[in-house]
Amino acid sequence: MTDTFRKVYKPLSEDNQRHIKDIKELAEAMEYLMNNFKSREMSLAMTNLEQCTMWATKAIVLEDERNNA
Repeated sequence: MTDTFRKVYKPLSEDNQRHIKDIKELAEAMEYLMNNFKSREMSLAMTNLEQCTMWATKAIVLEDERNNA
C-alpha cells in the first residue's frame, strides 16, 4: 500500500530544500505586490499562486522520493 496521505515525511536533499524555499520566497514576493490590489480577479490570482506553490512543492518532494528510493 502506498503512503498517499504522507503519514511519514522523509527528509529532502539540501538542493531540493533550497528549491522549495526559493519557490516560497518568490511566492511571498508576488503576494506582497498583489496585496496592493483588491478585486475578485486578484483573489483568484492569489488562490492560483497558492495552488502553484503547493503543486511545485509536491513535484519537488515526489521527484526527491523517486531519486532516493
